Amino acid sequence: MNTSRPTNPTIAELKAITQPIEISGRQNSEHWLGNPFFRKISPYQTRVLLKAGFSANGVTYLMITSGFMAGLVLLIPGLPGGLLAAFFGQLQMILDCSDGEVARWRQTSSPAGVFLDKLGHYIAEGFIPIALGIRAVGGVGELDSQNLGFVALGLLLSVLVLFNKALNDMVHVARAFNGLPKLSESPAVAAPKSSALAKVRSLVRLFPFNRIFHSIEMTLLIAVAAVADLFVGDLVATQFLLQFMVIAAAVTVVGHIVAILNSSRLR
Repeated sequence: MNTSRPTNPTIAELKAITQPIEISGRQNSEHWLGNPFFRKISPYQTRVLLKAGFSANGVTYLMITSGFMAGLVLLIPGLPGGLLAAFFGQLQMILDCSDGEVARWRQTSSPAGVFLDKLGHYIAEGFIPIALGIRAVGGVGELDSQNLGFVALGLLLSVLVLFNKALNDMVHVARAFNGLPKLSESPAVAAPKSSALAKVRSLVRLFPFNRIFHSIEMTLLIAVAAVADLFVGDLVATQFLLQFMVIAAAVTVVGHIVAILNSSRLR
């Protein structure tokens, strides 16, 4: 741990140390809203957390809690639950930026921190679909044997989202087991070898439905559906969103597997 760095750094000092180009320039592991939005906010939060004495893992625990809350508040019926989920979803991402920034500033990065970070994302992105399925029938109080279809869809969506997420970790495990170096962040690594797949990938970029399974996008879409439900006077929008996401997740999982096998990620 570097004790020579000030406990109350300026924003410029923080950015210079905690947001180097190898972090802000990441193509695969950096969220697409990271640089244009979250990374602009996070240093202000990081400075507060440093002054309060938080460790990097302590911030990660806050991130895990926020992600869990994003799912839990969906059990609150109506617009309040949808808006609160969106709030906690965004807070989780900002805290996710800050835990790494605290680790880089304090020079306390560790395997345990990486594990906790992944745990937080798996918890959030696995629990939110389950809570969405319960929300689609009107909440916990409306659960009965007659309307378990949407709950089952929520469980299925959770499995698909987690499986799709695990595919990226499977790549790293497969490379490690075969003594290959850490995967590069270069876009060329993920580029498909097949020209047909390259064209499909270009089309997907125009309609990036594969991005909606991150907690940020999921909670924002759920909030939009909650607003629509308010005008419709029913849960039609929430139920439609759940059904659409299940279909999109199934397509995404298949496409993700094909893309991995047809790229240089396993070579």
